[in-house]
Amino acid sequence: MKRILQVTLLCLFTSLHIFAQQPQKPTSSEIYEAIKKLNFLGSVLYVAAHPDDENTRLISYFSNEVKARTAYLSLTRGDGGQNLIGPEIRELLGVIRTQELLAARRIDGGEQFFTRANDFGYSKHPDETLAIWNKEEVLSDVVLAIRKFKPDIIINRFNHRNPGTTHGHHTSSAMLSIEAFDIVNDKSKYPNQLQTTEAWQPKRLFFNTSWWFYGSRENFEKADKTNLLEIDTGVFFPSSGLSNPEIAALSRSQHKSQGFGSSGSRGSQMEYIELIKGDLPNEKANIFEGIDTTWNRIEGGQAIGNILHAVQENYDFNNPSASIPELVRAYKAIQNLSDTHWKTIKTKEIKDIIAACAGLYIEASANTNHATAGSEIDLNLEVINRSDANIVLKSINNPNGISIDKNLELKNNVNYDFKEKLKVNANQNVSTPYWLTKKGSLGMYKVEDKNLIGKPETPRPLVFEFHLNIENIDISYTKPLVYKTNDPVKGEVYKPFEIIPEASAHITEKVIIFDSDSQRDVEVIVKAGRDNIDGYVQIAHPNNWKVFPEKQKVNISNKGQEASLIFTVIPPNEQSEGLITPMVHIGNNIYTRALTEIEYDHIPTQTVLLPSESKIVRLDIKTKGQHIGYIEGAGDVIPESLEQIGYKVSTIAPEDISASTLNSFDAIVIGIRAYNTVDDLKFKQQALFDYVAQGGNLIVQYNTNRRLKVDQVAPFELKISRDRVTDETAEVRLLETDHEVLNYPNKITAKDFEGWTQERGLYFPNEWSEEFIPILSMNDKGETPKSGSLLVAKHGKGYYVYSGLSFFREFPAGVPGAYRLFANMLSLGKNDIKTN
Repeated sequence: MKRILQVTLLCLFTSLHIFAQQPQKPTSSEIYEAIKKLNFLGSVLYVAAHPDDENTRLISYFSNEVKARTAYLSLTRGDGGQNLIGPEIRELLGVIRTQELLAARRIDGGEQFFTRANDFGYSKHPDETLAIWNKEEVLSDVVLAIRKFKPDIIINRFNHRNPGTTHGHHTSSAMLSIEAFDIVNDKSKYPNQLQTTEAWQPKRLFFNTSWWFYGSRENFEKADKTNLLEIDTGVFFPSSGLSNPEIAALSRSQHKSQGFGSSGSRGSQMEYIELIKGDLPNEKANIFEGIDTTWNRIEGGQAIGNILHAVQENYDFNNPSASIPELVRAYKAIQNLSDTHWKTIKTKEIKDIIAACAGLYIEASANTNHATAGSEIDLNLEVINRSDANIVLKSINNPNGISIDKNLELKNNVNYDFKEKLKVNANQNVSTPYWLTKKGSLGMYKVEDKNLIGKPETPRPLVFEFHLNIENIDISYTKPLVYKTNDPVKGEVYKPFEIIPEASAHITEKVIIFDSDSQRDVEVIVKAGRDNIDGYVQIAHPNNWKVFPEKQKVNISNKGQEASLIFTVIPPNEQSEGLITPMVHIGNNIYTRALTEIEYDHIPTQTVLLPSESKIVRLDIKTKGQHIGYIEGAGDVIPESLEQIGYKVSTIAPEDISASTLNSFDAIVIGIRAYNTVDDLKFKQQALFDYVAQGGNLIVQYNTNRRLKVDQVAPFELKISRDRVTDETAEVRLLETDHEVLNYPNKITAKDFEGWTQERGLYFPNEWSEEFIPILSMNDKGETPKSGSLLVAKHGKGYYVYSGLSFFREFPAGVPGAYRLFANMLSLGKNDIKTN
């Protein structure tokens, strides 16, 4: 699905645009705020478990009001969550949520870091979490993040003192942060890190508490607040016309895949942080008390501070370029600092400010957004100085071999464009998220290049160095190569420039179900990354399966074009499952990865290369009925999954729900979280209930118990809880062994619950009327049995089914038992077996 890439948001102290890769164009007010930030030498690190856990009010406050260097360390990338905006789950969802965090930080002014921990799904206790994550490795990543960022202050989002009462990832993030605080200055801990960083001791560690952690506002009012600091984050910024909570809401609203759109507020807004480690400030609103956050904190900084405070005092909003001579003088002095940490940070900050004051626009763009190693691309290099500052473009360099000497004086408001050609190195790595290049474990990403650990994304593949002389001082700017084009509707469009393989391939179906020993044709799509690819394709397959023909030639003339090849797959007689992988042979190279592009309007286009695998399942399954109606929710793969086992599925728009429409279907399936996300369904519930009463079969998949759009989820009393079973191997007990749903047309046994992935299910009802029959019972270790995962009620002539089982995860994984059970759910009422 194609989505418009451009989004415009009013941001504070950053570019007005957050388009992918577009050069920033700060306003005069934004430049002034950046100068104020240049004069603050203090850092805050916020720590939590997932994307969207962060408190954007505090991050924005410390970045924009206090002017501290502020960052969020998210231990995971959120792979285990749900996706409200599209079909991507697991690794691809993690890519989306990574970019949503970066989009949020572009708005609130923070930086973003990660560990190698993988979000494997909901966990009920930190003991489980840390065992699956590999505690020692994640702790080392937290220590590394602190040693690199060198925060004066650490703020945990979650409480470390209540293990087992909330998400295990949440508690673990706080526990690891506290442990890291205690050992980060110990050189005997993770000594290999000290080759690229150094030991560091933060001054204080806080827990970002609130009334929610006390159970109620009343309890919070009564609580002892001796160790709590109270911060009013509701400040107003005249330079942008926005309050801090409004900026925080814009930032939080970037978590679109999780449905976290937020409305901004105005006025006083209090945040509370509880001291956990370090000394309590006497001035309770000043977390930096006792920490020198001026230029005086570093050797040689006083003179620099004197220059820059004068720049701040004398700043001319109508002529920012008047500050350039003194800024350049400060830049030169910064280069002589012995403190490499602050030297690196402040060098980048002041370079950006100098460029902004000069109206300096520098860009390296390509005529394509994709290229292969060894190919040649056309470039456009643009430089313009929009000030009277003395600026000379000395040269432009690129590691791939471009070295252009210019020694060109950049006159005020004269645009200079240079057309060049670039040959990409033959050994240039392809572009893909670095944490996905190697297969990791359930709880950990595998990152072989230790220099990448913690980075939010893979460094750009091609960069250009623009060497300038500004007011007789040499200053260089590094710019990534981007793709820029003009769209007749959108106007100027930017995309990241990526290196892709010369060929990629995927099978059109991720899961292929064989309900008999009959052969099936599968389609392989081969995509050319360059012109004139010539080779052949094979399919790797399990030994007890057969594929014909053994190989097929492929020839594609033009880059970006695709070729379709049909192979016939013959299953074994017995039940079996495995993986098939297309292999594209080009010369001496074999390509086995699929190229996926993710496009949404709030994040840059993402290019992801993952192993090209499809699951094949020879399944003993029977079905009844043919025509299934599907009402979309927050995103699942129900239609294509049911079509795999022979059903014809039609999607029904909410506005088309009526008796005449519904009665043409053997069963109706409602997508996950539809009652949380589809407003129109509140007007259609009675029509759905009437359909059941007249003999229809309605299957409702899980919804959360908050923000329901409907007054009544079921025709009878039904209360959704937060009950869930996170252990995908938890025993499943069959409560009603004679019930039709467990017997027809497929006999369901314990074996059908083998091989499930990530979890059994979530948001089970915990209260229901006597009309409902609970079919299954299950529970996580040490918990009471949960019987609300699958409830069936007879309503009039038909059946109403509510299921919290995670079919939306099991179907894409090709879990045989999930298909068999769902087929039975669809077949209710189509057999003469007597139902309890």
